[in-house]
Amino acid sequence: MTALQIADIRSFMHKLLLTETFDRFLLLEGSITTFGAFRIDGTLQKSYYTQEEQELLENRALCFWGEVRPFCFELIKGKRAPLSFRFTFQLSASNTEKLLAQTGVSIPPEQVRGLLMNLKYDGRALFCTTGTSLSIFTMDKKLDHAWDDMVQKFFRQQGIPFETA
Repeated sequence: MTALQIADIRSFMHKLLLTETFDRFLLLEGSITTFGAFRIDGTLQKSYYTQEEQELLENRALCFWGEVRPFCFELIKGKRAPLSFRFTFQLSASNTEKLLAQTGVSIPPEQVRGLLMNLKYDGRALFCTTGTSLSIFTMDKKLDHAWDDMVQKFFRQQGIPFETA
């Protein structure tokens, strides 16, 4: 696990809410506090979709950020900054498999419950913390380090300035 403080909140918010930068991350959960408190459960409600649409969901259980982003933008946009927000993103199963293969981590993909990125804004500062969730116990921290490195590399590639907190 690593904690990063986002150096340019305005630029980050633009990328988060107005571009596709984070769209392929799955949204586990979120909350936004403006004039009210809004909670978001990223769990897909498959009964909402037609049978044809369900087949296109590729057996995923969570929404992509890109599917939820417009609604979050509507809650956050305006002249006032939100009082706070928190989003927990998860790397998709296919991208988790790619990360395991690229880094040579020997944990089977089915034992990785999630590679998580938590974004938390408290009205003054914005932090990103990473985390891993496994269905097994291991002392091997290679996956943790690989995920931490990948998030930092992703931020650099996207032009997101940060400091290690």
